[in-house]
Amino acid sequence: MDTWAVPGYTESLELGAGASGRVVLAVHEETGVPVAVKYLSESLRTRPGFVQGFRAEARLLGGLESPYVADLYEYVESPDGAAIVMELVDGVSLRALLTRAAPLEPEAALVVLKGSLLGLADTHRVGVVHRDYKPENVLVVPDGSSRLVDFGIAVDVGASAGAAGTPSYMAPEQWTGAPASPAADVYAATATFFECLTGHRPYTGDHLAELALQHVDAPIPADEAPEAVRELVRRGLAKDPVERPAHAEAFVAELEAAAGAAYGADWEERGRGRLAALVALVPLLLPSARSTPPSTTTDTARTVLRREAARGGARSWVPGRAGLLVSAAAVLLGVLLSYDLRHAPGAEPQQAAQALATSSARAAVDPEASVIPTASASSAAPPSSTASSTASPGPSDSASASSSASVGTDEPSASASASPTEEATPGEAPGGPPTRATPTTASPSAPRAPAVKDITVSDFRQTGSTTATATVAVTTDGTGPFSLTVSWSTGNGGRGLGASDGAPQTFERSGSTQYLLTVAHTFRNAGCYWAVQATTVPASADGGGSQQLLTRQCDIR
Repeated sequence: MDTWAVPGYTESLELGAGASGRVVLAVHEETGVPVAVKYLSESLRTRPGFVQGFRAEARLLGGLESPYVADLYEYVESPDGAAIVMELVDGVSLRALLTRAAPLEPEAALVVLKGSLLGLADTHRVGVVHRDYKPENVLVVPDGSSRLVDFGIAVDVGASAGAAGTPSYMAPEQWTGAPASPAADVYAATATFFECLTGHRPYTGDHLAELALQHVDAPIPADEAPEAVRELVRRGLAKDPVERPAHAEAFVAELEAAAGAAYGADWEERGRGRLAALVALVPLLLPSARSTPPSTTTDTARTVLRREAARGGARSWVPGRAGLLVSAAAVLLGVLLSYDLRHAPGAEPQQAAQALATSSARAAVDPEASVIPTASASSAAPPSSTASSTASPGPSDSASASSSASVGTDEPSASASASPTEEATPGEAPGGPPTRATPTTASPSAPRAPAVKDITVSDFRQTGSTTATATVAVTTDGTGPFSLTVSWSTGNGGRGLGASDGAPQTFERSGSTQYLLTVAHTFRNAGCYWAVQATTVPASADGGGSQQLLTRQCDIR
């Protein structure tokens, strides 16, 4: 359980929690401004890549000014934890409204789509792709307007970030790990629009493989939508990204023309009024209605990511130049003391694993959980929740198509499966800094076999018609020897890892606590899906790592 809290804030309510963290309602003590605080979970804070991804999300929000996106106040990090302090959006998730009132009337659905597209347009304008647009990440406030939240797996336009997102809303090109583009966000927004209109998602495969094939190849179900907006559905869900509006801003113009022609000049006013009425029916879901007496916090260092004036009074506590310098030095010291991680040359904070789905030695994948990169990927998705907050914790939570897929009815976007509770190991004092273990029988020339804490398979990609490469990251608690075995398999169903393909490859390693290996393989058997699995001796605490990839040459018809 996380116990660290951001100093200077009084917490009163947990708005949501997932595998990668939690979001709490708090009040800034000096100004009385309510905020949402998004914490990175303790289990992920100690794993490679996740802290870097959390910082990347904060940097992205710090450079984004939009009335349609939840605002960043500050990013706080200490040796004991990391948190993003954000504007509290006092609203209800679109998922909660759809659960109670789907389908929405066309004007209301158009208002949701327009607000979301305007938020995405501001995001695209600064060169960022959200990659995890879905009803859980849209908050509708009491006046009927909406806000976009959770940038946990967002990347720069053109980044080769691998397959990541929430399967039910992923564009065809996202399944194959194509470079990130605004057209993928347009697809996800249109899929959500379709769900608002019909009460169900465009495609509803029983498992991940079937869902992937439907998004890539199945006919667009535009005829299920009201006739006046069918062309919008066809445009936004086009299989080829070139046939979609290139940016969200361009789609807004098409939306306004279609809405005005079909529903009259006052369509937006009517639609917003209907959304406001729906929110009024569920007032107890608003954060402002659920506040409870708060708890206290502890001291740490703080970094404010930007100093310019912004909306609201929450900026009033931003420190001066001297305070920024002292805070920056404190944070840098904390980072150096807490993290001694080695990364692959050229790795960027927002890189993600290229894979159809990832797991920690799990037998099945929930097609409705978000897909996100695993622990070695830099863009870890914070927990998602259907609660009305500025961020949603979870894997779709952005599913490991964001890390390992996590199971959730509301498709949260979490990026990795939760780690088992960690116990103190030799050389690590519980609740305190690492201490040096005193060896009794092992000699310096023959160190004991270490405990393997984490195995992550990342950057699994097809390099030719029969070849692929995969990068494997291993974290241990000591420098002793261990063996790593990488095995390959193929299949057509997308369930499980499939049939073994060729002989496994085994590597002996020692001398460090962080290892990164890139392994190549030539596949002998045909199959729509390739899979790679990594295990160690001694066995890892998380059971090993695996990933599955939809091959480019597969005939899906």
